[in-house]
Amino acid sequence: QAMRTPSRNEAGLELLLEYYNQLCFLDSRFFPPNRSLGVFFHWYDSLTGVPSHQRALAFEKGSVLFNIGALHTQIGARQDRASLPGLNQAIDAFQKAAGAFNYLKENFSNAPSLDMSAASLNMLVRLMVAQVQECVFEKMTLLRAQHDFLARLQLAQEAARVEDVYSLVHQTMTQAHVKDYVPFSWITMVHVKSEHFKALSHYFAAIALCDCPVASDAELPEQEKAFLQFHITMPEGPSLRVLLQDPEERRKLGKAHLKKAIMKHEEAMRIHGLCKILRKMDILQEVLSFAHKRSLSKYSEIDHEEDFFETGDAPDIHPKTHQKPEIKSPNFSQVKVTDLFHRLGPLSVFSAKNKWYPVRRVHLMRGENGFGFTLRGDSPVLIAGVIPGGCAA
Repeated sequence: QAMRTPSRNEAGLELLLEYYNQLCFLDSRFFPPNRSLGVFFHWYDSLTGVPSHQRALAFEKGSVLFNIGALHTQIGARQDRASLPGLNQAIDAFQKAAGAFNYLKENFSNAPSLDMSAASLNMLVRLMVAQVQECVFEKMTLLRAQHDFLARLQLAQEAARVEDVYSLVHQTMTQAHVKDYVPFSWITMVHVKSEHFKALSHYFAAIALCDCPVASDAELPEQEKAFLQFHITMPEGPSLRVLLQDPEERRKLGKAHLKKAIMKHEEAMRIHGLCKILRKMDILQEVLSFAHKRSLSKYSEIDHEEDFFETGDAPDIHPKTHQKPEIKSPNFSQVKVTDLFHRLGPLSVFSAKNKWYPVRRVHLMRGENGFGFTLRGDSPVLIAGVIPGGCAA
């Protein structure tokens, strides 16, 4: 009964893991693999509320495992992501959530629930990975020096990586088997984040070019190397050396990146306005509005009245991360449990996998060489072997 309402912390996770481990013991003892028993297990889908039931203990185990993943997401979402410890805890929680959903996808099949369909679980794994990547970006903003050219390039590439993974999640959510299952607010939120982080990648690229000092001769080789891998396609114009050491050329390219950032910010705000639920989230509106105004302000700052050239189209930024998400599978052994039915005897003997026949008595007469068989183990013992020609043969 307690596992139906676990607390949203480590104690709740331990409770679910303990119940899951007990189910594994029950499965081995009482549920033969070749036939089902007359016990129905009843659950409701997490997003649709549609009831599902199945006459299989595997469905109960899978549902508990799904709740373990869901609980990890709630723990991750409640962390203070303005601090480094909070970000690390959020990253760990989302990675464990991805691991739980991935383990479920790879080890359970034929579930009647939409929650546990392969398409839905694949979407959830990708969503968890995207949230890990978002936390990594936020971690980078706390750790990197704000006025360092290379650090700004790294932030831009981290933001591009977040945009990349959220785009993949959005593609997955809009597939035929998933679109009707996932709430419209989820699909919209993921789309908004994809556009928002694309805008941020161009914003940080512009900041690196316009706010950081021009490369010195000593810094030039390292900056050239980083910039060669920065854009998906090299921008048109002067050579890389001239670009990095000419303030005017840097301003022109920075202006192009800001123009693209503003366009993407506006697209994120437009998509946000399409969803009634998201429009009620004031904090999201504030974040999008702040980022948009910041890019507009920087564009006005670097825009000159005598600019008669047409601002070009900035190339997209090559996504790159310095901390790849890790899908952490559940560690079932971290919670030690005692089999509720351990007094029946060793699981290796009293198992549903073994074939049992009605109890009958066998009378053996001890011969010259004993009863003709050998035993091993503690009570209840196992017959290890039968001696040819003996009484038991």
